[in-house]
Formats: sequence, structure tokens, C-alpha cells
Amino acid sequence: MKEEALIRNAGLTEGETKVYLALLKLGSSTTGPIIEKSGVANSIIYRILEGLITKGLVSHVTKDKTKHYQAAQPQRILDYIEERKAQLDISKENIARLIPQLLAINSNEPESSVRIFEGFKGFMTAWELMYEKLGPGEEYHSWGVYPIQEERFHLYWKRDHHRRIEKKIRGKILFNQGTDQQTLKNRNDYSGLDARYMPTAVKTPSWFTHFKDTVLIGLQQKDKPMMIVIQNQLVADTFEAYFQDFWKKTKKYK
Repeated sequence: MKEEALIRNAGLTEGETKVYLALLKLGSSTTGPIIEKSGVANSIIYRILEGLITKGLVSHVTKDKTKHYQAAQPQRILDYIEERKAQLDISKENIARLIPQLLAINSNEPESSVRIFEGFKGFMTAWELMYEKLGPGEEYHSWGVYPIQEERFHLYWKRDHHRRIEKKIRGKILFNQGTDQQTLKNRNDYSGLDARYMPTAVKTPSWFTHFKDTVLIGLQQKDKPMMIVIQNQLVADTFEAYFQDFWKKTKKYK
């Protein structure tokens, strides 16, 4: 049912959603009809009802020593969403204050590591390392960049360049030959970015970015984007050496 999916998006469990909708249809009811109407198991009905009561979406009264439950008006779901949003904002602030302590706990990060981040969100998580490692005036180097990408990646990189500018981080990018000139013009329009063509005609679907002791190998394939993260100073130095050799053979884009 469409309404079930929408209500679940408000933060209710599947069982809570079914029980709430059942109560809307039943009106005031004891647990027996609720179980029959919603299809939830008898063993979890009270736990579900308590959850809905806590959320302010169900109330109850006792008649002849038996509890009768009733759904709150649907508008109450909007109130619950606002309350949940406020709680999440508070949690976000608390976690933000806790980050330095968490980083201190994680200070024993190994000198060398290889990690794979899959999916679009994993891809973004890996790229966040650039902001963790680089500060104002520092730069990253990317090469072998494949120009064709999904719209979500295109929008992501546009937002990211604005963020990069705010952080005063610079970048140099070498795109595969054959990349549309408009793409290079667009990248060079961003402050602190120098985009050029690779000096070789070799084209690869994956690309490399490196900074400090970290190398990112990105693959923006539609079905399963991924980012391989290598943390090792010698490996990063190797990629940087290749980049510099490529870079000195290029010309600034005009």
C-alpha cells in the first residue's frame, strides 16, 4: 500500500505502520481486532502499541479493566516528524562536539591500509578523506579522469568544487583526451583548479587522485560505483611521481 510506505518514511517501523492504519479504520479497539486487522503477531502487539504511544500516535483508556486503544489524528504524524527532526538536530550537535574525542580514540590508525568503499554514499565517504587531510593552500592531483558520468555525480562534483573553494583547497586535474572542451572550460572556471588534457591517448574508466599519504582509485560505473583507498606514503609518492611526469608534458588549457 502506498500509504504504508509513506508513513514508514516518517520514522515508523513496519509493525507500527500496520497497527496505526488498522486503528484508524477500527477507531477505539482492544488488541484482538487490532491483531486481526493489522496482521501483526500477538507476541509483539503490546510492544508495538507502546512504541506508538511513546511517539504520541496512539492513546488508550481502560474500560472494564480492559485497555482500548485509539489512533491519534493523522496530523499528529507531522508533529512527530518535527519532533524527530529537532531530536536529530540536537544529536548532530552533540556528535559534532564529540568528534575530536572520537578522532583521538582512532589516533592509532595503521600507517598502511587498503579499503574499498562501494555505492554512491560510500564513494562520497571516501572523498571526505581529502577534506580531512588537506588544509588551506594545499592541493590534490587527479589524472586519467573519465569525463562521462551519471547526473548525480555531475551534481555532486559541482557542489564539491564550491565547497573546495570555501576550504581554500586547490586541485590539478588531467582529463582523458577526447573529453569535451566544455568540460575543461567548466572546471577551469572554478577558482583554484587547473584542468588539462592527459599527454597520452590512453583512456581508462577509472581515475586516480592522491594527496598526502593517500591514493584514491575511483570508478564511477552506473551499477556499482566504488572507491579504493590506499593509505601508504610510498605508494602515494609513486603516483605523485607519475602525475608530475604527465603534468610537465601538458599545456594550460585556453
